[in-house]
Amino acid sequence: MERRRIEDQSFKAQDYTQKGFPSATYENCQFVQCNFSTCNLTNLSFVDCSWEDCDFSNATLANTGFKDVRFLRCKLLGLDFKDCNPFLLQMQFEACQLQFASFYQLSLKKTLFQNCKLNSVDFVGADLTQASFAECDLCDATFANTNLSGADFSTALHYTFDPAENQVRKAQFSKDGLAGLLSKYDLIIH
Repeated sequence: MERRRIEDQSFKAQDYTQKGFPSATYENCQFVQCNFSTCNLTNLSFVDCSWEDCDFSNATLANTGFKDVRFLRCKLLGLDFKDCNPFLLQMQFEACQLQFASFYQLSLKKTLFQNCKLNSVDFVGADLTQASFAECDLCDATFANTNLSGADFSTALHYTFDPAENQVRKAQFSKDGLAGLLSKYDLIIH
């Protein structure tokens, strides 16, 4: 049975928490001010889609495909992106709240995180090669066995991780952020 395909549509101010979200493959669609909180988005596929001012808090993302998608000013609390379909996974996040999300062991090369709250986010085992964390708050984010080669933390805030437990070759940091890389040594830095 062929999956239903929805293309070039705009959805505005829809609340899918009660009526559910229609199963389909969505291409080049735009979602504005929609509520997906606690929705089951299992096995859905989104290609070249964008979301603005939407709430996805605690939605289920089992085998959900996000291919070249953009989230702008979205609330994405507690999401398990690790459960997404990894095939052609490509996302960017701007001015989003991503607290308590998990990107565990995902390939997120060149992913843009711009002006996002990434508090208590799990990046363990992820490949963040050349990712950008421009003006992001990474308080209590977890990095271990993470590939951060060429990643840009130069304007990021509150990150703390051990460079010896991660790949950091050619990663960019500001002088002010160096304390977060030395925290395991319990140094006093002025």
